[in-house]
Amino acid sequence: MTDNLKSLASILHLSRRRFLVFIALFVVLSAAVPYAIYSEIGGAPPSLDERWLSWPFLSACIALLLLYFGSDGLRLFYTLRALGRKVPFRDLTPLVFINILVSNLTPLATGGGFAQIWYLRREGVHVGVATAATTLRTLQAVGFIFIPTPFLLLLMPSLQDNPLAEGAAIYLALFAAVYLACFAIILLRMNWLMAAVDAILCRLGRFHLVEQKRLRRWHFGVRREMIRFSRAARAFFSGSRSDMLLALFFTGLFLLTMFSFPALLLWGLGYHIGYLTSVGLLVVTTFIMYFSPTPGAAGIAEGVFGLFFVGLVGPDDLLLTIIAWRFLTIYLGMLIGVPVTLYVVLAKGADNA
Repeated sequence: MTDNLKSLASILHLSRRRFLVFIALFVVLSAAVPYAIYSEIGGAPPSLDERWLSWPFLSACIALLLLYFGSDGLRLFYTLRALGRKVPFRDLTPLVFINILVSNLTPLATGGGFAQIWYLRREGVHVGVATAATTLRTLQAVGFIFIPTPFLLLLMPSLQDNPLAEGAAIYLALFAAVYLACFAIILLRMNWLMAAVDAILCRLGRFHLVEQKRLRRWHFGVRREMIRFSRAARAFFSGSRSDMLLALFFTGLFLLTMFSFPALLLWGLGYHIGYLTSVGLLVVTTFIMYFSPTPGAAGIAEGVFGLFFVGLVGPDDLLLTIIAWRFLTIYLGMLIGVPVTLYVVLAKGADNA
């Protein structure tokens, strides 16, 4: 087991010690914040509600999980096809769970990108294509989340009186708008960004803030990644129109199913909260999670969810809903990802790519 952990850490370009720290942080924060919420709002200790054991609820839950995991794999499948690389869908299925496991054990989901590239390389995908595919896969999701967020923050009634959004909505909305504007510049005017980066690095060198050897390395690395991304973006939008549209469709479907879990859980408990209200709150929650410095947004996700839903859900059900939401969208995939990842590492080894 120690060797497997070391192999996985090497895939992520991390030391084993740092990787263990991230795992510990995820576990501690995932438990500590729900406990803090329970201590604050009171209510009965969370326990499995028998209403969630009914066949209509279980059937809907299983169907939503199949859509959730399936669409996650299909969005990468069609992104790769749009880039001209055809990988059998069955070969991408393990990557769904590997990505869920690894991305939630590293801050800002940084490890997820390394793991995806490593896995795609061992499936015969060139590193440049693998990097482009994983980047575009992420940017598609970012677009679906960041575009509606400013409007939800400013116009959604459920957020107007919320203590988290009150006073901060305009700043979060502006931040989302600036973020999207930066992506638009990257996609449409990459030369502007390259010129800006060159100017910044030149100033750093002129004032001797960074040594020349490191500056040259930074300059080469940044320009290489910009060119790689620009080429990938052009290939994605100029490739097969049907594959591009299917990649966008399954990205939207993946996010919609992910945002639908709280609505399903609350429906099972007998609440009649509007579906669009629940989905809108989850869009903003996910937007905030994107900038969480903790592994898998542990602690941040539970805290933001609790603040958004505290006025809509009774204290006896809020903590239960938070735990069930995180279990279905994160913990279950991670539990499946553990044996899948170990099998992949044992079958091919960490260095066989």
